Amino acid sequence: MPVPDYQSLMLPFLRQLGDGQEYLLKDMRERVAADVGLTDKDRAELLPSGNQSIFDNRLGWAKTYMERAGLLRTVKRGVYQITERGQKLLAQKPSRISNATLAGYQEFKDFVERSNEKPAQAAEREEEEATARADSPTATPEEALENAYKALRKKTEGELLTAVLQASPRFFERLVVELLVKMGYGGTLEDAGKALGRSHDGGVDGMIKEDPLGLDVIYVQAKRWQNTVGRPEVQGFAGTLEGERARKGVFLTTSTFSREAREYVARIDKKIVLIDGVQLAGLMFDFSIGVNSVGSYELKRVDSDFFSEE
Repeated sequence: MPVPDYQSLMLPFLRQLGDGQEYLLKDMRERVAADVGLTDKDRAELLPSGNQSIFDNRLGWAKTYMERAGLLRTVKRGVYQITERGQKLLAQKPSRISNATLAGYQEFKDFVERSNEKPAQAAEREEEEATARADSPTATPEEALENAYKALRKKTEGELLTAVLQASPRFFERLVVELLVKMGYGGTLEDAGKALGRSHDGGVDGMIKEDPLGLDVIYVQAKRWQNTVGRPEVQGFAGTLEGERARKGVFLTTSTFSREAREYVARIDKKIVLIDGVQLAGLMFDFSIGVNSVGSYELKRVDSDFFSEE
């Protein structure tokens, strides 16, 4: 099941503290995960950055926000306990605890003002909006930043693909060569340029080195098409590999591949990778082909070990 948003984790977290005992955060993770029915696979899902699990990130923010509202307290590093205020809230048997609930406590409102977060009333109104939006109240700050990044990336990738389709055949040939070399294939730009020749349909084809020593080769075909590439074209590509005694191939297009084409390559012995226009734009973005960096932001978190006096 999907990991609940951080506001949906507030009530389960407080409920698990309800007996008034002190609990380690690592134990609370286990208790809350069991409470909401998460599997090990659910808990292993990572943020796009890969630096932290989504569950740990959201649970951490649920804890932080409730602590700011005075519903729980930190006994010592990594150990938490419900407060009298938290007990009173549980006694009311709420069906949900959210930012709107926390806004009833002055300490939380002061925290919101200090951190320039959106007013809790606005967050409550927006709770029903899609969580994928970067400004969604159900997203943690890290998720909001990553959602904004993904939105900007998707926009840039769309613009990249449009630019590729509008470019000349000679430009497309150079783009494919440059991308493959950036990805570590083909040796130098000069070597790859000589190995990949222009095809009759405005694309490129030929064999390039898979590794710097040329111990193996990859047959490459790239088509600057707008129509879907079907099984006949891919089957013909597989036949070319056989004729060239190549075991591996990359078929790249600015358009898409049909379902039959993808099913075909999944069944044959030859290793053929199909890269469509969306994937092409993504690779161009990742390997900085046709894009410039306009800014970078380094995220940091407090090193609790630094402040430990034990």
